[in-house]
Amino acid sequence: MTKYTKLIIVLFLSTLFSCGTTKTLTSGEANYKLSTKQLLRENTRQTAKFRTLDSKVKLTYDADGRSQSYNINLRMEKDKKIWISSSFSVVKAMITPEGVSFYNKLDKTYFEGGFSYLSEILGIQLDYTKAQNLILGELLYPAKGQNYTSEVSDNNYVLQPKNQSELFELFFLIDPAMFKVSSQQIAQSETRRLLQIDYQKYQEVQRQILPEDIRILAVDGTQEAIIELDFKNTSLNESLRFPFKIPSGYKKIEL
Repeated sequence: MTKYTKLIIVLFLSTLFSCGTTKTLTSGEANYKLSTKQLLRENTRQTAKFRTLDSKVKLTYDADGRSQSYNINLRMEKDKKIWISSSFSVVKAMITPEGVSFYNKLDKTYFEGGFSYLSEILGIQLDYTKAQNLILGELLYPAKGQNYTSEVSDNNYVLQPKNQSELFELFFLIDPAMFKVSSQQIAQSETRRLLQIDYQKYQEVQRQILPEDIRILAVDGTQEAIIELDFKNTSLNESLRFPFKIPSGYKKIEL
């Protein structure tokens, strides 16, 4: 498996979602008068509630002057598993709270392990909950009113810890009308790393508000990668199968 193929698989695993009948949402009347505690309460009220999700996702990856697009099938059982299959099932992956597994039919290799490699790529300590929150447009890190402060800037609430960590700085932008996350930014100035997740569109599916278009910018020094996710033909709460079995005879790889 080439380094480039590994990276594409990582991108499959590190970003995902949206969801039957869908309607693109536009911001309504903005409310700029909330306290931090009220803002967090409203954001929590918008947390998506569903049992299963089924979606087709177009993933576009830009780096090193190259642009590649992939179509993937994604299924989720919330809080339990995320299943991914590329076109013709060439690559299949399963993410659970216990770790990550995937296999590649082209070179007959497979991987089973934890989240450490994905964490290294993204520059944050990733686990299942953070991966799921990233996909659903939820805060990557739990926020409590007494530990966070907020202000209005450029038509968004800017939410950040009162005392930023020495390891990295967090900034969350909250839409003042839908109270969904419009951007999540994690910066490590000493290592010149940045992860910025922009939720460019939201959609309503069965009364749930979920991302429709996600743009992810990952910067590591002078290297930069952009991942865009476009979610189509999605549905919620259907009875789904999650077939995943590593074929015999495949070679295990270390990432």
